[in-house]
Amino acid sequence: MGEHAAIGGVDVLDVAETWRKGGRDVAIATVVETWGSAPRPVGSHLVVDGEGNFEGSVSGGCVEGAVVGEAIEVISDGKPRMLEFGVADETAWRVGLSCGGRIRVYVEKLA
Repeated sequence: MGEHAAIGGVDVLDVAETWRKGGRDVAIATVVETWGSAPRPVGSHLVVDGEGNFEGSVSGGCVEGAVVGEAIEVISDGKPRMLEFGVADETAWRVGLSCGGRIRVYVEKLA
């Protein structure tokens, strides 16, 4: 299995635990709410380390880049945050959530 063959076999929470045990700082982004035609269901996870490596998905590729950036900041300052992306937001088009719907993603540092 390649490093990015995760969605469909590898549990991203296991990846997070492995990375953490390996000494990496890790943040977990979780889809906590969706409206409309959101690309990934509630409970979907994206695991990010302090260098921007990631595994999993919160939007099927639509907003991962923005979430990874926020996760790196969460790792840095230790403060969790709630992110919201939706087709009505100008930022949604910029980061690519033109697929419709809205999602709310909670990002927290793994202790």
